[in-house]
Amino acid sequence: MNNESIMDLIPNRTALVLIPRLAAILFIFLQVVGMKVYPGGTMYDVSTIGYSFSKNFFSDMGAYAARNGEPNYLSMIIFSLSLTIVGVTFSLYYLFLARVLGSQDRINNLLVSIGTLFAIGGSICMIGTGFTPSDIVFAAHVFFANNIFHCFLVTALFYTIAIFRSDSLKKRYAMGYAIFFISIFFYVGILQYGPSANSGESALIFQVISQKMIVIVFCCSVIHQTFGFSQSGILDR
Repeated sequence: MNNESIMDLIPNRTALVLIPRLAAILFIFLQVVGMKVYPGGTMYDVSTIGYSFSKNFFSDMGAYAARNGEPNYLSMIIFSLSLTIVGVTFSLYYLFLARVLGSQDRINNLLVSIGTLFAIGGSICMIGTGFTPSDIVFAAHVFFANNIFHCFLVTALFYTIAIFRSDSLKKRYAMGYAIFFISIFFYVGILQYGPSANSGESALIFQVISQKMIVIVFCCSVIHQTFGFSQSGILDR
């Protein structure tokens, strides 16, 4: 059975509305649980009890050992599971989104094809981030984690243009995707030119809060788009 026939078994509405909403809710739930079971410790204070929202990166939950030196197995498993769920969901989401928006004309087909290619790359990086504990394979972890945003920066740009050109969605959804693109653009700038978390606790807090904000924007952007598709007739077979 080829990929096209597999996609035909899943309704567009399921892939573009129901599954992304469930995945976003599950991701948030798993992050909260992971924070709750994280043993403790931050980069500058190993005596911290539990997870600090402003001083612990998401990646701290995915480490083999917590910052305080205690085993971190449960939080690590939850972190890996959450990113795997989101990575698989996003790959599916953008394959279906390309089929829906790319069918309108040749230019949109090119735009969404490029956007989807980078989205799949970003999704693979999500899964890679979950399976490369930062305290064991730091270089690989940073590579995957940073390239999530580099890939989705390209995806957001091309899909912003494609949605603006589309007559199927209201323009406010294109504006929402444009905000998504701008947010990732600024975060990539922070990754490249912002203060290093190693330079002091204030820089650590800045980097951690920036990471939390872009992840929130990520989730809100996907959920926002699902409302556009749920109200549109383009998903009806």
